[in-house]
Amino acid sequence: MGKYCISLLFVATIVTRGTALGQGADVALVNMVSGDVTYVPQAGTPGKVQPFMKVRDGDRINVGAGAQVRIVFFEGARQELWAGRGSFRAGKTAAEPISGKAAETTNLPAGVAQRMARIPELIQYSKLGGTQLRGVVTRQQKASLDQQATLAQARAAYEKMRQDMPADDITPELYLYAELYEFLVYDEMKVVVAEMRRKQPENQDVKALDAWLTSRKSR
Repeated sequence: MGKYCISLLFVATIVTRGTALGQGADVALVNMVSGDVTYVPQAGTPGKVQPFMKVRDGDRINVGAGAQVRIVFFEGARQELWAGRGSFRAGKTAAEPISGKAAETTNLPAGVAQRMARIPELIQYSKLGGTQLRGVVTRQQKASLDQQATLAQARAAYEKMRQDMPADDITPELYLYAELYEFLVYDEMKVVVAEMRRKQPENQDVKALDAWLTSRKSR
């Protein structure tokens, strides 16, 4: 009981630090950051931008010289890549430039951005070795015909994103992983994670997903 409570407290702390950048609503997800990138919330303490943290409406993001940050907006179905030196302020569907060069933008297929919003939870779930989180299930599910159609649409969206995005961008794989997780299609999830590791072999979050999937073999 005590150990379980400590684990839940640990999760709550991580989620709070990873998502509470300000007082506005969550509007976007950071899915890549390199170099010196910081945030200034509308209220609260500034800090460094971390991979897979959520950005809130009104947050100011400062990108240092030679640094990059890529974010996905939930409502705008839009991905933006910002390279420093520069800064921008997050809005509900897009960022407003403050200084520096404009972002490189990519339009995402419908539904992709909303599914990406769950990635931080799934990554923390894997890092804790499968400690139960609210709304996360671990039993095998059998997809209905409607669900199989949903997965077919997800795979089609994934292939389109792979064609449209840079070769090292794991956004398509993160999206498909989150979609497959709804039905616990472990074999295909392993293939998706293997592709993420090929693209970004040093990504610690991807390694955590890989380790969790590997652990499923012994259960």
